[in-house]
Amino acid sequence: MSTGSQTNRRAEWDRLKADHLEDPSNRPPSSARGVHHVALLSRDVETTIRFYQDLLEFPLTELFENRDYEGSTHFFFDIGNGNALAFFDFPGLDLGQYAEVLGGLHHIAISVTAEKFQHLRSKLIEAGVEIFLEFETSIYFFGPDGERLELIADPLGEMYGAEVL
Repeated sequence: MSTGSQTNRRAEWDRLKADHLEDPSNRPPSSARGVHHVALLSRDVETTIRFYQDLLEFPLTELFENRDYEGSTHFFFDIGNGNALAFFDFPGLDLGQYAEVLGGLHHIAISVTAEKFQHLRSKLIEAGVEIFLEFETSIYFFGPDGERLELIADPLGEMYGAEVL
């Protein structure tokens, strides 16, 4: 795993926590209900469906024309708990390869059970998908259009044994 700045930022993080992090007993409820969907771009609709539905076992739930771009497909996969992963294709546009930029998407972490984690890890390896980073409860790999994905066996609301929600 690559490292960023060699600067020790603990004092900064401690200050940010002290200034902004409320104790759970005092924390107000969020104004949001959850992530309706995360929308990504797809070069090829069928390749994307095969990867997400057939390999990762996220059922395709809907497919229709994108309202913002005539001839573009908008399609959705169920990633559990009322959350969806959505895609658009934009035929006729040369969108190029994925590029990480400030304000852009770094990766999508999707929670699965420990049993499903091992099952899907095996399927990815068998399909020749490179796992480029691996920890005890998570793996990182790329989707068919270069999108960074993580499967994580930690329960929703937890990370590395710590509650984050």
